[in-house]
Amino acid sequence: MLSWAAVMPAIYLDHNASTPLAPQALEAMMPFLTSKWGNASSIHSFGRALKKAVEDAREKVAALIGAPPRGLLFTSGGTEANNLAILGTARAAKGQRRKIVTSRIEHSSVAAPCKALEKTGFDVVYLPPDVKGCVRTADVEATVDDRTLLVTVMLANNETGALQPLAQIAAIARERGALVHTDAVQCPGKIGVDVRTLGVDLLSLGGHKLNGPHGVGALWMREGLALEKVLHGADHERGLRPGTPNVPGIAGLGAAAGLAMERGPQDAQRLGELSGWLERALLSLLPGCAVNGPPPERRLPNTVNLRIPEVDGESLLLALDLEGIAVSTGSACHSGGVDPSPVLLAMGLSRAEALSSVRISLGHSNTRDELDRFLAALTRLVVAQRAGTAA
Repeated sequence: MLSWAAVMPAIYLDHNASTPLAPQALEAMMPFLTSKWGNASSIHSFGRALKKAVEDAREKVAALIGAPPRGLLFTSGGTEANNLAILGTARAAKGQRRKIVTSRIEHSSVAAPCKALEKTGFDVVYLPPDVKGCVRTADVEATVDDRTLLVTVMLANNETGALQPLAQIAAIARERGALVHTDAVQCPGKIGVDVRTLGVDLLSLGGHKLNGPHGVGALWMREGLALEKVLHGADHERGLRPGTPNVPGIAGLGAAAGLAMERGPQDAQRLGELSGWLERALLSLLPGCAVNGPPPERRLPNTVNLRIPEVDGESLLLALDLEGIAVSTGSACHSGGVDPSPVLLAMGLSRAEALSSVRISLGHSNTRDELDRFLAALTRLVVAQRAGTAA
Protein backbone atom coordinates (compact mmCIF):
# COMPACT_ATOMS: atom_id res chain seq x y z
CA MET A 1 0.00 0.00 0.00
CA LEU A 2 1.25 3.50 -0.87
CA SER A 3 2.13 5.73 2.02
CA TRP A 4 0.49 9.15 2.38
CA ALA A 5 3.85 10.80 1.59
CA ALA A 6 4.10 8.80 -1.63
CA VAL A 7 0.84 10.14 -3.06
CA MET A 8 1.05 13.73 -1.80
CA PRO A 9 2.61 16.36 -4.08
CA ALA A 10 6.18 17.20 -3.20
CA ILE A 11 5.34 20.92 -3.28
CA TYR A 12 1.81 21.86 -2.24
CA LEU A 13 0.76 25.36 -3.35
CA ASP A 14 -3.02 25.00 -3.18
CA HIS A 15 -3.80 26.02 0.39
CA ASN A 16 -6.90 28.03 -0.57
CA ALA A 17 -8.45 24.73 -1.65
CA SER A 18 -7.52 22.87 1.53
CA THR A 19 -4.80 22.83 4.16
CA PRO A 20 -2.98 19.93 5.83
CA LEU A 21 -4.27 18.92 9.24
CA ALA A 22 -2.11 20.51 11.95
CA PRO A 23 -0.52 18.02 14.38
CA GLN A 24 -2.10 19.97 17.24
CA ALA A 25 -5.55 19.49 15.70
CA LEU A 26 -4.98 15.77 15.23
CA GLU A 27 -3.79 15.46 18.83
CA ALA A 28 -6.97 17.19 20.04
CA MET A 29 -9.13 14.83 17.97
CA MET A 30 -7.49 11.52 18.90
CA PRO A 31 -9.09 10.96 22.34
CA PHE A 32 -12.56 11.26 20.77
CA LEU A 33 -11.63 8.82 18.02
CA THR A 34 -10.25 6.25 20.46
CA SER A 35 -10.79 6.32 24.22
CA LYS A 36 -13.54 8.94 24.72
CA TRP A 37 -16.84 8.09 23.11
CA GLY A 38 -20.51 8.69 23.69
CA ASN A 39 -23.07 11.34 22.79
CA ALA A 40 -22.51 14.94 23.82
CA SER A 41 -26.24 15.24 24.55
CA SER A 42 -26.18 12.45 27.16
CA ILE A 43 -26.21 13.53 30.82
CA HIS A 44 -23.99 10.73 32.12
CA SER A 45 -20.24 11.18 32.56
CA PHE A 46 -19.41 9.96 29.04
CA GLY A 47 -21.72 12.58 27.52
CA ARG A 48 -20.60 15.36 29.85
CA ALA A 49 -16.96 14.85 28.85
CA LEU A 50 -17.87 15.26 25.18
CA LYS A 51 -20.09 18.23 25.89
CA LYS A 52 -17.21 19.96 27.66
CA ALA A 53 -14.95 19.38 24.64
CA VAL A 54 -17.58 20.96 22.37
CA GLU A 55 -17.96 24.01 24.60
CA ASP A 56 -14.19 24.43 24.98
CA ALA A 57 -13.87 24.41 21.19
CA ARG A 58 -16.75 26.87 20.86
CA GLU A 59 -14.87 29.35 23.03
CA LYS A 60 -11.68 29.00 20.98
CA VAL A 61 -13.38 29.40 17.61
CA ALA A 62 -15.43 32.36 18.85
CA ALA A 63 -12.27 34.02 20.20
CA LEU A 64 -10.67 33.68 16.76
CA ILE A 65 -13.29 36.02 15.30
CA GLY A 66 -13.73 38.28 18.34
CA ALA A 67 -17.22 36.98 19.05
CA PRO A 68 -19.15 35.82 22.12
CA PRO A 69 -19.27 31.99 22.19
CA ARG A 70 -23.05 31.72 22.54
CA GLY A 71 -23.62 32.90 19.00
CA LEU A 72 -21.40 30.23 17.44
CA LEU A 73 -23.04 27.15 15.88
CA PHE A 74 -21.06 24.16 14.65
CA THR A 75 -21.86 22.84 11.17
CA SER A 76 -20.47 20.29 8.72
CA GLY A 77 -18.41 22.99 7.00
CA GLY A 78 -18.50 26.37 5.31
CA THR A 79 -21.08 25.24 2.75
CA GLU A 80 -23.64 24.33 5.39
CA ALA A 81 -22.86 27.50 7.33
CA ASN A 82 -23.49 29.64 4.24
CA ASN A 83 -26.72 27.82 3.42
CA LEU A 84 -28.02 28.14 6.98
CA ALA A 85 -27.17 31.85 7.07
CA ILE A 86 -28.84 32.68 3.75
CA LEU A 87 -31.78 30.28 3.65
CA GLY A 88 -32.38 30.53 7.39
CA THR A 89 -32.54 34.32 7.22
CA ALA A 90 -34.88 34.27 4.22
CA ARG A 91 -37.25 31.70 5.70
CA ALA A 92 -37.47 33.61 8.97
CA ALA A 93 -38.25 36.89 7.22
CA LYS A 94 -41.55 38.59 7.74
CA GLY A 95 -42.94 41.65 5.99
CA GLN A 96 -41.92 43.38 2.79
CA ARG A 97 -38.17 42.71 2.72
CA ARG A 98 -37.80 40.25 -0.17
CA LYS A 99 -34.51 41.37 -1.68
CA ILE A 100 -31.05 39.79 -1.39
CA VAL A 101 -27.90 41.62 -2.49
CA THR A 102 -24.79 39.58 -3.24
CA SER A 103 -21.90 39.61 -5.72
CA ARG A 104 -20.74 37.72 -8.79
CA ILE A 105 -17.52 36.59 -7.10
CA GLU A 106 -19.11 34.48 -4.36
CA HIS A 107 -18.39 30.82 -3.69
CA SER A 108 -20.99 28.43 -5.10
CA SER A 109 -22.25 27.72 -1.57
CA VAL A 110 -23.47 31.34 -1.49
CA ALA A 111 -24.48 31.66 -5.14
CA ALA A 112 -26.54 28.44 -5.17
CA PRO A 113 -28.83 29.25 -2.19
CA CYS A 114 -29.33 32.73 -3.63
CA LYS A 115 -30.39 31.15 -6.93
CA ALA A 116 -32.74 28.87 -5.00
CA LEU A 117 -34.35 31.87 -3.30
CA GLU A 118 -34.99 33.49 -6.69
CA LYS A 119 -37.26 30.55 -7.48
CA THR A 120 -39.35 31.28 -4.38
CA GLY A 121 -39.97 34.92 -5.28
CA PHE A 122 -36.99 36.71 -3.79
CA ASP A 123 -35.37 39.46 -5.83
CA VAL A 124 -31.63 38.70 -5.90
CA VAL A 125 -29.17 41.31 -7.18
CA TYR A 126 -25.68 40.11 -8.19
CA LEU A 127 -23.23 43.00 -8.04
CA PRO A 128 -20.30 42.85 -10.50
CA PRO A 129 -16.76 43.39 -9.20
CA ASP A 130 -14.37 45.97 -10.57
CA VAL A 131 -11.47 44.88 -12.78
CA LYS A 132 -9.42 44.02 -9.67
CA GLY A 133 -12.11 41.70 -8.28
CA CYS A 134 -13.50 44.01 -5.57
CA VAL A 135 -17.14 44.90 -4.95
CA ARG A 136 -17.71 48.64 -5.30
CA THR A 137 -19.30 50.35 -2.29
CA ALA A 138 -20.99 52.78 -4.71
CA ASP A 139 -22.86 49.81 -6.22
CA VAL A 140 -23.92 48.67 -2.75
CA GLU A 141 -25.06 52.22 -1.96
CA ALA A 142 -27.13 52.31 -5.15
CA THR A 143 -28.67 48.86 -4.68
CA VAL A 144 -29.47 48.31 -0.98
CA ASP A 145 -32.84 49.82 -0.10
CA ASP A 146 -35.71 49.40 2.36
CA ARG A 147 -36.75 46.19 0.59
CA THR A 148 -33.37 44.54 1.20
CA LEU A 149 -33.39 41.73 3.74
CA LEU A 150 -29.79 40.52 3.47
CA VAL A 151 -26.48 41.54 1.96
CA THR A 152 -24.06 38.61 1.58
CA VAL A 153 -20.52 39.40 0.38
CA MET A 154 -17.41 37.31 1.07
CA LEU A 155 -14.59 38.80 3.14
CA ALA A 156 -11.84 37.55 0.79
CA ASN A 157 -12.14 35.88 -2.58
CA ASN A 158 -10.84 32.32 -2.75
CA GLU A 159 -9.47 32.66 -6.31
CA THR A 160 -7.83 36.10 -6.39
CA GLY A 161 -7.45 36.72 -2.66
CA ALA A 162 -9.14 40.12 -3.12
CA LEU A 163 -10.21 41.62 0.21
CA GLN A 164 -13.67 43.14 0.04
CA PRO A 165 -14.61 46.47 1.71
CA LEU A 166 -16.88 44.63 4.08
CA ALA A 167 -16.99 47.10 6.97
CA GLN A 168 -18.14 49.84 4.56
CA ILE A 169 -20.66 47.49 2.94
CA ALA A 170 -22.02 46.50 6.36
CA ALA A 171 -22.37 50.14 7.41
CA ILE A 172 -24.44 50.91 4.31
CA ALA A 173 -26.63 47.85 4.87
CA ARG A 174 -27.21 48.59 8.58
CA GLU A 175 -28.19 52.17 7.80
CA ARG A 176 -30.99 50.78 5.62
CA GLY A 177 -32.11 48.07 8.02
CA ALA A 178 -30.63 45.10 6.13
CA LEU A 179 -28.74 42.19 7.68
CA VAL A 180 -25.18 41.32 6.61
CA HIS A 181 -23.59 37.90 6.14
CA THR A 182 -20.02 37.19 5.10
CA ASP A 183 -18.30 34.02 3.99
CA ALA A 184 -14.97 34.39 5.82
CA VAL A 185 -13.78 30.83 5.20
CA GLN A 186 -10.50 31.89 3.55
CA CYS A 187 -9.45 34.41 6.19
CA PRO A 188 -8.54 33.06 9.66
CA GLY A 189 -4.80 32.65 10.09
CA LYS A 190 -4.16 34.94 7.08
CA ILE A 191 -5.79 38.19 8.19
CA GLY A 192 -7.41 39.30 11.44
CA VAL A 193 -11.17 38.72 11.63
CA ASP A 194 -13.37 40.52 14.17
CA VAL A 195 -17.14 40.49 13.86
CA ARG A 196 -17.49 43.75 15.80
CA THR A 197 -15.06 45.65 13.57
CA LEU A 198 -16.69 44.24 10.44
CA GLY A 199 -20.19 45.01 11.69
CA VAL A 200 -21.71 41.80 10.34
CA ASP A 201 -24.67 39.81 11.64
CA LEU A 202 -23.58 36.39 10.37
CA LEU A 203 -20.16 34.94 9.55
CA SER A 204 -19.21 31.52 8.13
CA LEU A 205 -16.05 29.47 8.77
CA GLY A 206 -14.70 26.12 7.52
CA GLY A 207 -12.27 23.85 9.34
CA HIS A 208 -10.12 22.53 6.52
CA LYS A 209 -9.09 26.02 5.36
CA LEU A 210 -7.21 26.73 8.61
CA ASN A 211 -5.37 23.45 9.22
CA GLY A 212 -8.36 21.85 10.89
CA PRO A 213 -10.22 18.70 9.81
CA HIS A 214 -12.60 18.31 6.90
CA GLY A 215 -16.31 17.99 7.61
CA VAL A 216 -16.61 20.67 10.28
CA GLY A 217 -17.27 24.41 10.22
CA ALA A 218 -19.14 27.10 12.09
CA LEU A 219 -21.67 29.88 11.69
CA TRP A 220 -21.61 32.84 14.04
CA MET A 221 -24.85 34.77 14.39
CA ARG A 222 -25.51 37.99 16.27
CA GLU A 223 -27.47 37.65 19.50
CA GLY A 224 -31.19 38.19 18.97
CA LEU A 225 -31.11 37.32 15.27
CA ALA A 226 -33.94 35.10 14.03
CA LEU A 227 -33.06 32.18 11.76
CA GLU A 228 -35.25 29.32 10.66
CA LYS A 229 -33.62 25.91 10.64
CA VAL A 230 -32.80 24.32 7.30
CA LEU A 231 -32.46 20.79 8.69
CA HIS A 232 -35.09 19.26 10.96
CA GLY A 233 -34.49 16.85 13.80
CA ALA A 234 -33.39 17.12 17.40
CA ASP A 235 -32.70 20.30 19.36
CA HIS A 236 -28.91 20.58 18.98
CA GLU A 237 -27.01 23.86 18.56
CA ARG A 238 -29.79 26.11 19.86
CA GLY A 239 -32.28 24.19 17.76
CA LEU A 240 -30.77 25.41 14.51
CA ARG A 241 -28.45 22.56 13.56
CA PRO A 242 -29.88 19.16 14.50
CA GLY A 243 -27.70 16.08 14.56
CA THR A 244 -25.28 14.42 16.96
CA PRO A 245 -22.24 16.72 17.22
CA ASN A 246 -19.08 15.71 15.39
CA VAL A 247 -17.00 15.90 18.56
CA PRO A 248 -13.65 14.82 17.04
CA GLY A 249 -14.03 17.36 14.23
CA ILE A 250 -15.17 20.11 16.60
CA ALA A 251 -12.24 19.46 18.94
CA GLY A 252 -9.87 19.60 15.95
CA LEU A 253 -11.42 22.86 14.76
CA GLY A 254 -11.01 24.35 18.24
CA ALA A 255 -7.33 23.41 18.32
CA ALA A 256 -6.81 24.81 14.80
CA ALA A 257 -8.50 28.06 15.83
CA GLY A 258 -6.20 28.39 18.81
CA LEU A 259 -3.21 27.74 16.57
CA ALA A 260 -4.39 30.36 14.06
CA MET A 261 -4.61 32.94 16.84
CA GLU A 262 -1.16 32.03 18.11
CA ARG A 263 0.79 32.03 14.86
CA GLY A 264 -1.49 33.92 12.45
CA PRO A 265 0.27 37.32 12.51
CA GLN A 266 3.72 35.75 12.03
CA ASP A 267 2.42 33.47 9.28
CA ALA A 268 0.73 36.36 7.49
CA GLN A 269 3.91 38.43 7.46
CA ARG A 270 6.09 35.54 6.27
CA LEU A 271 3.62 34.42 3.60
CA GLY A 272 3.24 37.99 2.40
CA GLU A 273 6.99 38.27 1.97
CA LEU A 274 7.20 34.93 0.16
CA SER A 275 4.28 35.59 -2.18
CA GLY A 276 5.56 39.10 -2.88
CA TRP A 277 8.95 37.72 -3.89
CA LEU A 278 7.29 35.04 -6.01
CA GLU A 279 5.02 37.52 -7.75
CA ARG A 280 7.89 39.81 -8.67
CA ALA A 281 9.92 36.85 -9.96
CA LEU A 282 7.03 35.51 -12.04
CA LEU A 283 6.34 38.87 -13.67
CA SER A 284 10.04 39.28 -14.42
CA LEU A 285 10.67 35.82 -15.86
CA LEU A 286 7.45 35.24 -17.82
CA PRO A 287 6.86 37.93 -20.47
CA GLY A 288 3.30 39.18 -20.79
CA CYS A 289 2.12 37.79 -17.46
CA ALA A 290 -0.21 39.77 -15.22
CA VAL A 291 -1.76 39.34 -11.79
CA ASN A 292 -5.53 38.88 -11.61
CA GLY A 293 -6.58 40.88 -8.59
CA PRO A 294 -5.73 43.94 -6.54
CA PRO A 295 -2.29 44.97 -5.26
CA PRO A 296 -0.78 42.80 -2.49
CA GLU A 297 -1.92 45.12 0.31
CA ARG A 298 -5.55 44.57 -0.73
CA ARG A 299 -5.55 40.79 -0.94
CA LEU A 300 -4.78 37.73 1.16
CA PRO A 301 -1.05 37.58 1.87
CA ASN A 302 -0.71 34.02 0.57
CA THR A 303 -2.44 34.30 -2.81
CA VAL A 304 -1.20 35.04 -6.34
CA ASN A 305 -3.55 34.51 -9.30
CA LEU A 306 -1.45 34.71 -12.45
CA ARG A 307 -2.56 35.14 -16.06
CA ILE A 308 -0.04 33.60 -18.49
CA PRO A 309 -0.74 34.42 -22.16
CA GLU A 310 -0.38 31.67 -24.78
CA VAL A 311 -0.69 28.96 -22.13
CA ASP A 312 -3.55 26.63 -21.24
CA GLY A 313 -3.95 26.73 -17.46
CA GLU A 314 -5.41 23.24 -17.16
CA SER A 315 -2.58 21.68 -19.18
CA LEU A 316 -0.03 23.59 -17.14
CA LEU A 317 -1.61 22.37 -13.90
CA LEU A 318 -1.40 18.76 -15.07
CA ALA A 319 2.20 19.17 -16.21
CA LEU A 320 3.16 20.61 -12.82
CA ASP A 321 1.31 17.80 -11.09
CA LEU A 322 3.46 15.26 -12.95
CA GLU A 323 6.46 17.00 -11.39
CA GLY A 324 4.96 16.77 -7.91
CA ILE A 325 3.77 20.38 -7.69
CA ALA A 326 0.15 21.27 -6.85
CA VAL A 327 -1.46 24.55 -7.94
CA SER A 328 -5.01 25.20 -9.17
CA THR A 329 -7.09 26.94 -11.79
CA GLY A 330 -10.56 28.37 -11.37
CA SER A 331 -11.84 26.41 -14.35
CA ALA A 332 -14.19 23.45 -14.13
CA CYS A 333 -13.98 20.33 -16.31
CA HIS A 334 -17.17 18.93 -17.83
CA SER A 335 -17.84 16.27 -20.43
CA GLY A 336 -18.28 18.98 -23.07
CA GLY A 337 -15.04 20.80 -22.31
CA VAL A 338 -13.60 23.25 -19.80
CA ASP A 339 -15.48 26.23 -18.40
CA PRO A 340 -13.48 29.29 -17.34
CA SER A 341 -13.68 30.76 -13.85
CA PRO A 342 -16.91 32.79 -13.36
CA VAL A 343 -14.97 35.04 -10.97
CA LEU A 344 -12.37 35.95 -13.59
CA LEU A 345 -15.05 36.43 -16.25
CA ALA A 346 -16.96 38.74 -13.90
CA MET A 347 -13.77 40.82 -13.54
CA GLY A 348 -13.80 41.41 -17.31
CA LEU A 349 -11.28 38.81 -18.47
CA SER A 350 -11.91 37.10 -21.79
CA ARG A 351 -12.52 33.37 -21.91
CA ALA A 352 -8.98 32.81 -23.21
CA GLU A 353 -7.47 34.98 -20.47
CA ALA A 354 -9.42 33.16 -17.76
CA LEU A 355 -8.38 29.75 -19.10
CA SER A 356 -4.74 30.82 -19.11
CA SER A 357 -4.77 31.66 -15.39
CA VAL A 358 -3.46 29.69 -12.42
CA ARG A 359 -3.74 30.28 -8.68
CA ILE A 360 -0.82 29.83 -6.31
CA SER A 361 -1.80 29.83 -2.62
CA LEU A 362 0.87 29.38 0.04
CA GLY A 363 0.64 27.86 3.50
CA HIS A 364 2.48 27.56 6.79
CA SER A 365 4.90 24.85 5.64
CA ASN A 366 6.01 26.42 2.34
CA THR A 367 9.62 27.55 2.03
CA ARG A 368 11.68 29.76 -0.26
CA ASP A 369 13.47 26.66 -1.55
CA GLU A 370 10.13 25.17 -2.64
CA LEU A 371 9.23 28.37 -4.45
CA ASP A 372 12.62 28.39 -6.22
CA ARG A 373 11.94 24.86 -7.46
CA PHE A 374 8.38 25.75 -8.47
CA LEU A 375 9.55 28.84 -10.33
CA ALA A 376 12.15 26.85 -12.28
CA ALA A 377 9.61 24.18 -13.25
CA LEU A 378 6.90 26.68 -14.16
CA THR A 379 9.24 28.76 -16.33
CA ARG A 380 10.46 25.67 -18.20
CA LEU A 381 6.92 24.36 -18.76
CA VAL A 382 5.57 27.71 -19.94
CA VAL A 383 8.42 28.13 -22.43
CA ALA A 384 7.80 24.59 -23.72
CA GLN A 385 4.03 25.06 -24.00
CA ARG A 386 4.43 28.33 -25.84
CA ALA A 387 6.87 26.67 -28.20
CA GLY A 388 4.54 23.71 -28.68
CA THR A 389 7.09 21.19 -27.48
CA ALA A 390 7.42 18.73 -24.62
CA ALA A 391 9.23 20.12 -21.58
